[in-house]
Amino acid sequence: MRSSRRFGTLQVLHGKTFEEGPVSEYLWHCPFCSTDQTVTDKGRQVSFADLALENAEGPRRLVVRFVVCPNPRCRQFSLSASLHGLEVSGNRAYTGKHLRSWSLVPPSRARSFPVELPPQVLEDYREACLTVELSPKVAAALARRCLSAMLRDYWRVQPGSLSDEFRQVKGTMDPLTWEAIEAVRKNGAIGARMEQEGAEIQDAEPGEAKLLIGLIEMLIEDWYVAREERRRRLEGIRQIAAGADAPKQADA
Repeated sequence: MRSSRRFGTLQVLHGKTFEEGPVSEYLWHCPFCSTDQTVTDKGRQVSFADLALENAEGPRRLVVRFVVCPNPRCRQFSLSASLHGLEVSGNRAYTGKHLRSWSLVPPSRARSFPVELPPQVLEDYREACLTVELSPKVAAALARRCLSAMLRDYWRVQPGSLSDEFRQVKGTMDPLTWEAIEAVRKNGAIGARMEQEGAEIQDAEPGEAKLLIGLIEMLIEDWYVAREERRRRLEGIRQIAAGADAPKQADA
């Protein structure tokens, strides 16, 4: 989350004062209305639970976040939690290294799109988002299968390895879109796994599943959503043309 403003608040725990960390104004994507919104401290609520008991893992901090979508047509709330290390300095405690995250409401980070997607694409995308924290290997495999399903549905490519299927459409898509695809394909072991056929569960690099999910979301926007927007614009032009022809036909 990129911050443009920061605020600090304090809490007291076992007689000590702890800093809760910054409350930020940042750009946020609502998973319900699928719009980008600017969230301020008035639209979010953050609470902390600190583990101060002696244990095998060390001090921990649980951060729970409510965010209410500022869009007046939505106003849905999202709920997430994240586990961090707890850094203590004197009588102050700070949120430490991020260890794990959970999306509670909605149950995954899957976005909503203003267009109907093929069932297999939608199912694999949602399952990849649902398992990205629980099992990144499974999420990465589902994401690769989703990308392949998109290529076969949208571009009608011949089945093969994911890299081969991408190469079949290299010269037919927008250069900027291809540049983004190439950035992922050339990312070391991630690209190597794309060379293998099938959607077997394989080892995954840190952040690989999230990178592939991000690519899926970008391609859905560039392919399916953009195609539907073009279709709607064309339909509007046809209606305008039909309306302009109506008086001529009446005078004939």
